Amino acid sequence: MSRNNNETKTLCVVVVSAVAMLVEIVYGLTTKSMALLSDGIHMGSHVLAIGLSWFAYFYIRRFASKDKSKVNSDKILSLSGYSSGLLLFLFAVGIMIEAITRIIHPTDIQYTEAMVVACIGLVVNVVSAFLLHHDHEDSDHNIRAAYIHVISDALTSLAAIIGLFCAMKWDIPIIDTLAAIISSLIIMKWSVGLLKDSGAVLVDIKSISKDHKHGHHGHHHH
Repeated sequence: MSRNNNETKTLCVVVVSAVAMLVEIVYGLTTKSMALLSDGIHMGSHVLAIGLSWFAYFYIRRFASKDKSKVNSDKILSLSGYSSGLLLFLFAVGIMIEAITRIIHPTDIQYTEAMVVACIGLVVNVVSAFLLHHDHEDSDHNIRAAYIHVISDALTSLAAIIGLFCAMKWDIPIIDTLAAIISSLIIMKWSVGLLKDSGAVLVDIKSISKDHKHGHHGHHHH
């Protein structure tokens, strides 16, 4: 099994996103922009998620090729998708709590810097999305999950930029907070979808795999 093209793409996205995430989190804290921070955390959850996807490819290439019978690769991919969905949901809850605190105690924000960084984040996401875009709708939950992560990331970067711009224009810092809340709701929506899809495969609701039916999975109780 040669090195999967998706594997290489995924690794590129992980590395680039990790750098952008660090920048966004650091600047989110220093510029006091809630939207930027939530965008950074959101990207962080994606770095974890896409990192998991990359690991799943790596694992399958290294181990599944040695012994086909012991590894159900669909399960591994779905488990990685499921884990990232769960992480995402937790991050979203964290952002919500922070946003509520921010509404009670508003702070001043350094808008210009925050906007520049949010734009960098957006560029990274758009480039990543092009990298991960897959033409045929295959049953690889992995590349699909990674792609969904990047797209939702681009959306929150966009929300952060618009939120910061409006907050600056009208001098209403709470708009920045609202942008963060909106992005955390988007995160929740994505994550629940991901949990449903990958969870279905984990408990064999719809069996994607046609070639490996070993009969040793199917004893799951709901």
